[in-house]
Amino acid sequence: MPKKTLTADKRARTKRRPAVRAIAAKNGSLTTEMVNALQRSFESDARNRLALNAVTKTSLHDVAKSRRTVTANDHTFSHVLKTGEATSQNKTGRCWLFAGLNPLRGAAIKQMNLDDKFELSQNYLMFWDKLEKANYFLENMIETVKEPVGSRLLDWLLMAPIQDGGQWDMFVNLLKKYGVVPKAVMPETQSSSESRLMNGLITTKLREDACRLREMHAQGAKKPELRAAKENMVEIVYRMLAIHLGEPPEKFLWQWRDKDGEFHRDGIITPQEFLKRHVPSDLESMICMIHCPQKSKRYDTLYTIRYLGNVVDGDIIRYLNVDMPVLKKAAVKMLMDGETVWFGCDVGKMLDRDLGILDIDLYDYDLVYGTTFNFDKAQRLDYGQSQMNHAMVFTGVDLDDKGNPRKWRVENSWGDKIGDKGFLVMSDGWFDEYVYEVAVNRKYIAPKLRSVLKKKPVPLPPWDPMGALAKGE
Repeated sequence: MPKKTLTADKRARTKRRPAVRAIAAKNGSLTTEMVNALQRSFESDARNRLALNAVTKTSLHDVAKSRRTVTANDHTFSHVLKTGEATSQNKTGRCWLFAGLNPLRGAAIKQMNLDDKFELSQNYLMFWDKLEKANYFLENMIETVKEPVGSRLLDWLLMAPIQDGGQWDMFVNLLKKYGVVPKAVMPETQSSSESRLMNGLITTKLREDACRLREMHAQGAKKPELRAAKENMVEIVYRMLAIHLGEPPEKFLWQWRDKDGEFHRDGIITPQEFLKRHVPSDLESMICMIHCPQKSKRYDTLYTIRYLGNVVDGDIIRYLNVDMPVLKKAAVKMLMDGETVWFGCDVGKMLDRDLGILDIDLYDYDLVYGTTFNFDKAQRLDYGQSQMNHAMVFTGVDLDDKGNPRKWRVENSWGDKIGDKGFLVMSDGWFDEYVYEVAVNRKYIAPKLRSVLKKKPVPLPPWDPMGALAKGE
């Protein structure tokens, strides 16, 4: 559309607005005159009628999709790391577990000379995560017995005590305590692939348990008595989890034939021994960096989130908040050294799931609606328009001639039917706006920032948007 026409349309809309406002009721209600004026204003603009005709017949995203942006996002990259085949979290919120296990799977495939179909058991870690979360929740109930019913804190803790979501530090806690097993040793079940019903029933039981603990406290029970009662509650959760997910193995026979046909046998080993022998990793050196530009937070500062975790005696959540160039530079360095990068983002924004494209210019909503959407990243966080809700893995990057990233290759856990056999392409502009967290080796950050990691973290409230990934369903 010619620029002159657009300018004329803007002038016309500007002229109409005062008339609508002038007949608004003094008490703020919508009057009949105002509604009539809104209707006349809408119908007088031919673009509104065209948009109505299109969107009532066709999906908004098909109407607003920028063909130019789609054709610009090809799945070719200057640097790509070898990975296994795409995995699927199915109808669950286990993205953080899949994103954590997928890089380890690559290390195991290389160490044991396996084919790309090999996977580590997501169900195994899911079982222990939920049992630990149940214990963590009940401990929080004991610690907060004096909170009144209806308080914001108590309501938050009761909202989703055994949700599927999680964070990088929670993933590491599980590995350290329970190790890992091959998927063949503890495969998927119906409930591990579709967790809503299981989660709902265990949540019901845990809320009843919370009520009982608080009633016991009101009747004079002390902490030792509450913890004794808690043991029986955890036993019931274990039983429910085992019925849904199967019992996790204490030991198992591990033998395999590699992709060259050679046979190997380890004998009877524990999940911790399997992790140590066959899954090379440097978990102790990994840290989480976030980019949170809210005015309420400072860069080069270490944060934690109260009441967020899974293992009671495990490490707490730690985030090093940095400016975006620092976070992005560390991710590029890690990829260039041949290591994939776990990250957290707001995946639902400017996404074409089928094509596997994440690009801030993908949909031209402004053109359809005749208005602009102007939130910046900090404002989206402040006003609830964005938060971390999905974890994936960077497996490649496309650098320009000056070494700056143009786009990123992303391993997802939505199966192999989306994007490029399960892999997405993310524009660098999308990275800036909707990536919030990366887990990187501390060697990729400056010494000055490494010293910040030794400081006591600043606690954030449980409902801070930086904790949203761990509360996902």
